[in-house]
Amino acid sequence: MSAFASALLLGISIGSIWLIAALGLTIIYGTAGVINMAHGEFLMLGAYSSYMLQAYFGVPFFLCIPASFVIVGLVGLIMERGLIRYLYNRPLDTLLATWGVSLVLMQGVRLIFGSDPKYIAVPQMFQESVEIGFFSISLFRIVVLLITALLVAMIWYLFYRTRFGMQVRAVTQNKEMAAAFGINSGRVYMMTFALGAGLAGVAGSLFGVLNIVLPTMGTSYVVQAFLVVVVGGGSLVGSVAAGAGTGELQSIFAYFTSDTFARFLLFVLIVILLRYKPQGLFAITKARR
Repeated sequence: MSAFASALLLGISIGSIWLIAALGLTIIYGTAGVINMAHGEFLMLGAYSSYMLQAYFGVPFFLCIPASFVIVGLVGLIMERGLIRYLYNRPLDTLLATWGVSLVLMQGVRLIFGSDPKYIAVPQMFQESVEIGFFSISLFRIVVLLITALLVAMIWYLFYRTRFGMQVRAVTQNKEMAAAFGINSGRVYMMTFALGAGLAGVAGSLFGVLNIVLPTMGTSYVVQAFLVVVVGGGSLVGSVAAGAGTGELQSIFAYFTSDTFARFLLFVLIVILLRYKPQGLFAITKARR
């Protein structure tokens, strides 16, 4: 009973990790319709930003998280202004361009930091495990859960309770009509792309603690992030539901079988779901214009 209860709690933790990886991707895809193949490299840049701040400047880990948001957000801003803004409404070109950017970022980091693994340290107290009834979980995973919940709440408030969020939703639904009301769609796309990149930086900063930091680390996470976005239909609510659902399913399958076979079963279920519901669980019903 204790092992199964821990597997259920671990599923929530896995889901939160996938969700935080997918948040930035959801914002970029949901707003501008851009499939950002460099999202995994944004994650990687967030991890290396935290490592660099710790190793060279002695910045405490929990200050590295917002710093990674700013650093990677600026990288995303430069990328959007210098490249992506010329490719809106050209999905294939955007796909190829962001894939090329991902290769450039990966090789650039490899040239600067090398290919040997790096490590991000957290305070000793967060490396311990805690017992909660039947449950046993790493304290840092609880921190990741709390940060994920905080980020989701902040994004929801930003998009549904602020003027900027109203502009984003207007541009998403009908860019021409939004422009007629004086909304600068180019500025909205720029800000949301930078926001999505910054969130990827936060995710990378957290994932760098759970795993070693490598130039190729973003590849494994971005696959899961795309799955969460596709299953969720590109909406914030859908991504939250998809992240929690897929995380729990993998953890339960892994409890009865193995981690590798659990991923296989999960991918099969996702393929079946998309076969009968290709728009995802919570698709945005209005057509983008």
